[in-house]
Amino acid sequence: MTEAASPDYASLRRIGWPWAGGPEDAAWQAAFAAHPGARPARVSEQHRTGYVLADAPDTGFRAESPPEWQRRPVFTADGVPLHERAAVGDWVLHDGRRILALLPRRQAIKRAAAGEHYQQQVIAANVDTAFVVCGLDADFNPRRIERYLLLVGGGGVQPVVVLTKADRDGADAGAGLAALAGLRAQGVPVLALNAKDADAVAALAAWLRPGMSAVLVGSSGAGKSTLTNSLLGEQRMKTGEVREHDSRGRHTTTHRALIALPSGACLIDTPGMRELKPTGEEELADGGFGDIEALAAQCRFNDCAHQGEPGCAVRAAIEAGELDAARVANYLKLRDEVAGAADRLATRLAQKADAKGQGKVQRKRPPGKPPRRM
Repeated sequence: MTEAASPDYASLRRIGWPWAGGPEDAAWQAAFAAHPGARPARVSEQHRTGYVLADAPDTGFRAESPPEWQRRPVFTADGVPLHERAAVGDWVLHDGRRILALLPRRQAIKRAAAGEHYQQQVIAANVDTAFVVCGLDADFNPRRIERYLLLVGGGGVQPVVVLTKADRDGADAGAGLAALAGLRAQGVPVLALNAKDADAVAALAAWLRPGMSAVLVGSSGAGKSTLTNSLLGEQRMKTGEVREHDSRGRHTTTHRALIALPSGACLIDTPGMRELKPTGEEELADGGFGDIEALAAQCRFNDCAHQGEPGCAVRAAIEAGELDAARVANYLKLRDEVAGAADRLATRLAQKADAKGQGKVQRKRPPGKPPRRM
């Protein structure tokens, strides 16, 4: 039996491999040691029936998922929740036919999945930057941008707000930038540009250097696919027109996909998302609300609801014109959503821990013997 060839790390680097050579992270090294002969690859597409992996730019091969990933995703003692399975951007070890191991994530952008039972869905894994794309048209919505930033920051990813369609008649880039002044003051980069202009798109080069990974998030019709085509220098991604009456677009991108860029970076394009529910793991400061959090700490009462209580520093800042009232209202709404999601997450984790503990007791007990009384 011949020894497996060493991975082509130069090609892997083109699709976001974090190092010039082999893995430098101890956890990744341990995974390699546990699966001798396995090879690394990145998840480039995720479908209901399986995965497409890549080990070089513009390549892809199908791989079967582990048996435990094929079961219904649940928070149980022996279950594998949705967010613990591979997603686009993840690095895995494979044998050419099947995924053998999911390598530890360095970052992950997640949202709460739709449905009555608590689940988390990974939007993109192992990305350095998230371009939050929003058009300067009737669909421009600062509150939605703040919601995206909350999820992005919660995953440990650098957010960059990209306002597209600056070339459209009636687009007011200055007004868009002014509406996001609170975010800019918190250090969030905000750029307004024409996504069809390659020279304008070059402003994103600082976040797309060799070996870096970025993801595009935003509503349908925001210009994500147009932006991708400009970065590629070719019309590879399908684009579509938006409806005139509300500037909403159709889903021209139907699934998440990883794309190698000429710059040496790689990009994950995502479909537009209608629901952006927090997971409960986020910090409000990560959503560009650090200034409001700092003011809240100065309120007279620790449990101040910022609804008119005496000594409320947040309301005082609004009245002085230092804070946008709509931004504060969104902060309060997201604060309540995060708190509610955190409660649901804690309940799920407690249920899983209880089930795991009961399972251990049952496994240790000899068959037919009743449990010992305390």
